[in-house]
Amino acid sequence: MTFAVHGLPVARGIAIGRAVLVVSSRIDVAHYFIKPEEIETEIDRVRTARNAVADELIKLQANVAQMGPNDTPHELSALLEVHQMLLQDEVLTGGVKHWITERLYNAEWALTTQLEIIARQFDEMEDEYLRERKADLEQVVERLLHRMKGTAAVLAPSPPRRKRATSQDDENDDPTAGDGIDVPLVLIAHDLSPADMLQFKKSVFAGFVTDVGGRTSHTAIVARSMDIPAVVGARTASQLVRQDDWVIIDGDAGVVIVDPSPIILAEYGFKQRQGDLERGRLARLRHKPAVTLDGQRVELLANIEMPEDTLGAVKAGAVGVGLFRSEFLFMGRESTTGQTRLPDEEEQYQAYKRAVEGMQGMPVTIRTIDVGADKPLDGKSVNKQEHLNPALGLRAIRWSLADPAMFLTQLRAILRAAAHGEIHLLIPMLAHASEIRQTLSLIDFARTELDNRGAVHGQVKLGAMIEIPAAALTLHIFLKHFDFLSIGTNDLIQYTLAIDRADESVAHLYDPAHPAVLRLVADTIAECRRQGKGVAVCGEMAGDVAFTRLLLGLGLRSFSMHPSRILAVKQEVLRADTGKLEAWAKSVLESDDPAAAMAG
Repeated sequence: MTFAVHGLPVARGIAIGRAVLVVSSRIDVAHYFIKPEEIETEIDRVRTARNAVADELIKLQANVAQMGPNDTPHELSALLEVHQMLLQDEVLTGGVKHWITERLYNAEWALTTQLEIIARQFDEMEDEYLRERKADLEQVVERLLHRMKGTAAVLAPSPPRRKRATSQDDENDDPTAGDGIDVPLVLIAHDLSPADMLQFKKSVFAGFVTDVGGRTSHTAIVARSMDIPAVVGARTASQLVRQDDWVIIDGDAGVVIVDPSPIILAEYGFKQRQGDLERGRLARLRHKPAVTLDGQRVELLANIEMPEDTLGAVKAGAVGVGLFRSEFLFMGRESTTGQTRLPDEEEQYQAYKRAVEGMQGMPVTIRTIDVGADKPLDGKSVNKQEHLNPALGLRAIRWSLADPAMFLTQLRAILRAAAHGEIHLLIPMLAHASEIRQTLSLIDFARTELDNRGAVHGQVKLGAMIEIPAAALTLHIFLKHFDFLSIGTNDLIQYTLAIDRADESVAHLYDPAHPAVLRLVADTIAECRRQGKGVAVCGEMAGDVAFTRLLLGLGLRSFSMHPSRILAVKQEVLRADTGKLEAWAKSVLESDDPAAAMAG
């Protein structure tokens, strides 16, 4: 039966494919594709863990048997018997083997996928006793996952798209059955950490859907960088969609259509082809300079997460990197002991050097590590009890200044990489003059350390992020110390409007066109231009064509965005006359309803 789930559109386009569910677990579970030759190794990992857990249960049963009847309830022994039966159940073990063999899931992913399928069967049982056995199954799987933790193989490159497996599916309901083409996969999850997104970035998914998140949550940001359709804040999508369901993701409307009819499939297939044609037309602008009708040259830069992203940036026609989110080098590095192993100076230096070389002589702006809030360092969900409001807590430069040794390591690596090309050093979330002084002092100290050991390093331009209203209102302090400013509109909007941008329950209040937000952006651009300092916008507003004309009218000449948005923004730039836009932009600022003024 066809039904629709509504969420927030965060990455445009249409994706059609089979659902792949990433199931939440009480312990962290890695999700990645294995190589075909690793199938037996993964199956053996599950088998070894199952045998170990079976031995544990046997020992527990023996201990229970030695206890007197008054020491332990009879139910405990029966419960252990149930766990032993569930552990050996063919539905569990056979299903796990299926996902590893047919879909090339790693062992942990296969386990949680099969758990979800069986758990739903338990939920549909009429007998209350049998329904309650779901909790026992979850406990058994948790035991297996704990056993396997630390035995995972090294992450492998993703395989090519898999043809739909036929062992559990009906060929008659497959729109592509018999036509010889591979079936695209779409990812459905409750939530995805930035570390997960980085792994899936290298993968085969044509689109994804999450239950939670907002338009500028980090999951959404990475989705746009992957240039695949995505919907977030879809509330119950991961509960309603089943493994292998046919799904349409409408990234333009924020709608997820499950089990679509042939007519709906045909309609969206046409929309998908139209989108491909539009991308083809935009591709012709790749080598055309971004110059307005009245001769104003505009700098279109790329936002990247990893050094390898420079390939896409150059391909899209970026004239540099306006934001290298260095925190992604630090994420997803939890060791088998549960400790996060941070990248050392040499590893960071090599990464920054690769980014510089990848941009082929064009400038690279590296933002120092920005973790916290929706970007926890270890990839785990933020503990709301431990950090009541993580967006206002120890994050970004606050986190760095609280750990000077870590910060100095990063600064030394960046300064060393600057010997290989033009690097701009960008500091996030500054608000106080004391933070500025501390930061500049540590940068000087890092230079001294490199000089003392005779290490080669280069000069960098220093910049600050304007993403806190307090910073936007005290620009004179910032412009005394920095060569350029970069407006991070995602956080600036969040902090100005007091809205958690990752919380789907208030996402509808997130408004880039709010008069207060536009005033802060406009004043920052104007003051930088007055003082002859560089200014860019590197938040999501820079890549939103709805704001291109307004920002040009406000005097902005440097935009930094995901490579996938560069050509669309360039098209707007080529059609713009900044002389005519200035008066219009001023009228938008003075309007009580800027969004309506922009649309008019």
